[in-house]
Amino acid sequence: MALQGLIRWLLPKEDHFYDYIETQGALCLDAANALSGFKNGQTAEQVRDAVQVIEHKADDYVHKMEDALARTFVTPIDREDLQKLSSELDDVVDLTNLAARACVVYGVTKASPEVSKLMDLLVQTTTVIKDSLPRLRRHDYAGLIEQSRALRQLEKDADVIFRGAVSHLFQNDAIDAKQLLREKEVLEDIERAVDHCDNVADLLSNLAVKLG
Repeated sequence: MALQGLIRWLLPKEDHFYDYIETQGALCLDAANALSGFKNGQTAEQVRDAVQVIEHKADDYVHKMEDALARTFVTPIDREDLQKLSSELDDVVDLTNLAARACVVYGVTKASPEVSKLMDLLVQTTTVIKDSLPRLRRHDYAGLIEQSRALRQLEKDADVIFRGAVSHLFQNDAIDAKQLLREKEVLEDIERAVDHCDNVADLLSNLAVKLG
């Protein structure tokens, strides 16, 4: 581990890896904000198209990361960690995209209060992610651990909202089976996106311990 650190110190810095990761974090927030357009009056189709554009950009950065890892001998942090972090960030965008597509596929025309709450929480979690990732470049490991704790708490909040929303769907006799299935699919995709934000928190916390 010490020898690896010495090699990294001696060789030229490959800061574009940080650029890729930070851009992916920003795209997570962009996708969450685009999805939130649904609760602010945009149609499901408009939201789907907006998120899709961001998802394509995110895919491009995954490919850039993979190509750079294949061409670079020494990376600023372990290549396995970079690959895992890039993959989890991409999953956040992919699941946000799935939520947007589900609104169209299942004919959801309006965001329920529960869906709106989860959308807001996804924006909050991806905001923390975007703000956290530059701390890797600055070696602010204490800050990373603090932000990781904040992400875990937001994930717990999202889980409470999700379970409450699903319980409401099943217990409310006024909601028919079709509406139940529609809402449940959207809720699950958003909740899974928040779960992957929690996975990012775990990776960042582990990196802080490993590198600090």
